[in-house]
Order: sequence, then structure tokens, then C-alpha cells
Amino acid sequence: MAKSLNKTIGDSEVSLSVLQVLADNSFDSVLITDATKAGKIIYANKAFNKLTGYGVDEVVGKTPRILQGSATDKKVLERLRKSLLSGESFEGSAFNYKKNGSPFIMHWRVVPVKIGKNAKVWLAIQREGTGVE
Repeated sequence: MAKSLNKTIGDSEVSLSVLQVLADNSFDSVLITDATKAGKIIYANKAFNKLTGYGVDEVVGKTPRILQGSATDKKVLERLRKSLLSGESFEGSAFNYKKNGSPFIMHWRVVPVKIGKNAKVWLAIQREGTGVE
């Protein structure tokens, strides 16, 4: 998409701004973590705040594990861990917890943003669901 935007717009700075506005204004929660083993949050959009109750300033530098709790399915988390280690995309759902402690079902897709063969960051697209898949 970035290549087609650059080709059409002809300006990589404008193309990057388009993608930023897209992420900031998405109806779905968007979370970006670094690709280190710690997986610290480096970006969260407004929809993440609406979904979880956490503000951007409260989550940057932390890990998405702040959303997990006693009902979070460990098998789903293990599938996620294996996908991340192998550099593959992941899709799943599990119980997570909002800032106020209330549980909700989170459906999410996590994809690596790669330069060459190496993941530089992980992009998670999330939404609240009605049932665990």
C-alpha cells in the first residue's frame, strides 16, 4: 500500500501522513509494539482508548499484557507467542480486561512489519467481539 501511495502521490512524506491519519482515525483499535522480546507498546490509536479505557500515555512503554488477566486463554497466548517467534501473522480471540477491570472478548490480528526478512515492529488490529472463536 505504501508503495502504491508513493507512486500515486509522489511524496513519501505525504504518503506516511496518510497512513498516520488512517491509523489515528480507524474504527478498530490499532496497537504497535516494538519487535524486541519485551514487545513494548510504541503506538496506540484513539479506538484503543475507546476499547480499553487506557490512554496512550498510560500504555506506551508497557506491554499488551496489561490487558490480560485470569480468564485470558493461555493456549491462545501460546499460539501468539509461537507466531511472533517465527515472524508469522496471528489471529485469535480471548478474554482481556479494560482499565476498569471489566472483562471483554478481544478479537485481534497481529502482523509483522518487516524490512527484508526481519520484523521491525508488530501491528495489532483489535476489536471487541461477542464470542471466543
